[in-house]
This record gives sequence, structure tokens and C-alpha cells, in this order.
Amino acid sequence: MRLDKFLKVSRLIKRRTLAKEVAVQGRITINDKVAKASSAVKAGDELAIRFGQKIVTARVEQLQENARKEDAAKMFTILKEERLEKIEPEFIDDED
Repeated sequence: MRLDKFLKVSRLIKRRTLAKEVAVQGRITINDKVAKASSAVKAGDELAIRFGQKIVTARVEQLQENARKEDAAKMFTILKEERLEKIEPEFIDDED
């Protein structure tokens, strides 16, 4: 199944067009490799998705062409969620 379709059907991302945009920006990896929207996803794959200042890592459990809201949550397991720290610019002191 295509990555963008999986993200929409599983409801990790609400719209397929948004899933495609996130993939184009390089914010999704499959098994530690940057993924395109058209990348194939299979059961057992590990996805890491960057949402702003948060990275969500999930394992694909099953694939379904269509899923009700209750069934969508069974398509993946959240492994971890981590917040990215904002990187503060370093200031250079000119004390000569």
C-alpha cells in the first residue's frame, strides 16, 4: 500500500494530500530511510513522522483498503513520541 494512503486510512494524518505534502518535505521515514508519498508500506515497517516539534514513531500492524474509525487504530502501534528541543541560536561575544 502507498504511504500516503496508509496514513489517511489509518488516520495518522487526516487527508491524503496533507500526507503527500509531509512526505515531499522529507518529514517521514520508513525503517530509517526518507520516504516518498508513493513508497510501499508493509506490516512490520516502522514509520517516523515529524509533526512540528514532535516526532511520532509507529509500527505498521496491518493494512486495510478502508477502515472505520474503530478499526483504524488497529492498523498501527505508537512506539514513542518525542519532543524536539528548540535550538536557540548561539550568540558570539566580542569581548576584545
